[in-house]
Amino acid sequence: MPHDTAAGGALAVFDLDGTITRHDTLMPFVLGCLGRRPWRLPRLLLILPAALGYLIHRDRGRFKGALIRATLGGLARAGLEHWAGSFVPRVLHEGLYAEALQAIALHRAQGDRLLLMSASVDLYVPLIARALGFGHTICTKVRWRSDGRLDGRLATANCQGEEKRRCLQALIAREAPGRIYAYGNSGSDLPHLQLAQQGYLVNGPARLLDSSLSIQALHWSQRGSA
Repeated sequence: MPHDTAAGGALAVFDLDGTITRHDTLMPFVLGCLGRRPWRLPRLLLILPAALGYLIHRDRGRFKGALIRATLGGLARAGLEHWAGSFVPRVLHEGLYAEALQAIALHRAQGDRLLLMSASVDLYVPLIARALGFGHTICTKVRWRSDGRLDGRLATANCQGEEKRRCLQALIAREAPGRIYAYGNSGSDLPHLQLAQQGYLVNGPARLLDSSLSIQALHWSQRGSA
C-alpha cells in the first residue's frame, strides 16, 4: 500500500475485525477457500496439535501460522489472489458496520490520514484497505515459498496487542502526526489505543475502560456496505 502519512497532520487508525467488520475475517477466508477445494477439508485435522498448543501457550501468532499452513499451504499465489478478489467484495457488501464507514468518511472529509492496522493477514487485508480508501496498511504478513506457492507460516510478528502498539509507536517516531485517533474493539487493542489523543473502544466491555485513559466507548450495530 502507498505510504501517505506525512508529518504533522492528524492520523486515524482503525482496527479491522470487530471494529470495521462485524465478524472475524480470517476463518471465513480460510473456510471459503477450502469450500472451493473440498479435497483439502481433511487438512483441518492437522491444526489439532496447534490448537492444543494454543490452549497451553496462548500464542495466537503460532496458531495462526499453523492454521494457514495446514489448510492453505502449497496453494499458488494466483489462486489465492483470485479467491481474495471474490472474498473481499462479499465482506464489503455484507459484513461492515455502517458507523465504521461513517467514521472513516468523516476522517477522510477532515483531511486525516487513514491507517488500517490489523492482526489479520496480507492475503486480503490490503485489498480491503484499498477498497475503503485507506492510504496505509499494517497487518500480519505470511511467508511464501521460492516457487511462488504459499508457505503459510508468518513472515512477521502477529500484529496484535503489544506488537500493534510497537508498530504504531514506530510510525509515530517516523511521521510525528499532529493528532492520533484510534479505533479498536477488544482488550488486545488497548495498548495502541492508549497512544492516541482520542481512542475509541467499539462494542467492548465497559470493564476494559479506565477513567485515567483517553478512551471512549462507542456502540456500533448498524449493518452497512461499502
